[in-house]
Amino acid sequence: MSDNQTVYLIDDDEAVRRAVSFLLSTAGFSVRVYESGIKFLEKLEGLQQGCVITDVRMPGMDGVELLRRLKDRGVAMPVIVMTGHGDVTLAVSAMKAGAVDFIEKPFGDEVMISAVRAALRRLSADDQSSSQIAQIQARAGSLSVRERQVLDGLLKGLPNKAIAYELSLSPRTVEVHRAAVMAKMGAKSLSDLVRMAMLARLPEDKPV
Repeated sequence: MSDNQTVYLIDDDEAVRRAVSFLLSTAGFSVRVYESGIKFLEKLEGLQQGCVITDVRMPGMDGVELLRRLKDRGVAMPVIVMTGHGDVTLAVSAMKAGAVDFIEKPFGDEVMISAVRAALRRLSADDQSSSQIAQIQARAGSLSVRERQVLDGLLKGLPNKAIAYELSLSPRTVEVHRAAVMAKMGAKSLSDLVRMAMLARLPEDKPV
């Protein structure tokens, strides 16, 4: 565990703030809560390094816009975004804007704790080595033409039905290809897959 164990939690839902704050506090993290991205940015100057957890859908400033503001200010703190089930497009946008992970609600306690620990490790160690990137690119190279097309659709944030329509396939066939993509890439979840693609800078709509 990094020496930096502070978590900045941003969510407009008070019940979520209470629940996640309690969970992380009992896991040994120091948690500070904010009801909006704007409130967090107002307090940003002088804050110690840590991990940011933000809901992606919030009034005033959503999680993706917050990521962009942090990037503009040169803030290097890792950001985890929480999304509602099925918010694939927003999740992909968040990863492209710099999020290190996204978690779909509802989530298990260990999913959140593990994500925070992984994010905090980034503050003390660069786990994005060239060898890791090469491995991801090699895995992507093992995909069939159709599997790569499905991957491209996922990176665009398209649901299975939209990918099926775009490729003139049945939704069931897309599900089979998607499962193959996950297996070949070694991805445990969609966030894992998107993270890999962002890290290795896999291009969308790769010529085939």
